[in-house]
Amino acid sequence: MPTSIHTIKAKLDSHLGDPLTVVAQAGRKKITKRRGVLRETFPAVFVVDLDQHQNNFKHVSYSYTDLLTKNIALEFDDEAEKAEA
Repeated sequence: MPTSIHTIKAKLDSHLGDPLTVVAQAGRKKITKRRGVLRETFPAVFVVDLDQHQNNFKHVSYSYTDLLTKNIALEFDDEAEKAEA
């Protein structure tokens, strides 16, 4: 896992447009998984367009510090396929 916000943003920039799953801590012993596509990165946050069949809203944004502090985890589909091969 990258150890700075700059390296996290650089890695996400290379995955723009890629499908992913966001795994977020939603409380004590509760995890939510949302499928979507990484749409945009900004200096402090990134935006994920969510799958409309599974979610009630179109977009969600997270800060890079959420990844740094491990409040969320991102699982890119192309990385999962490489791990299975």
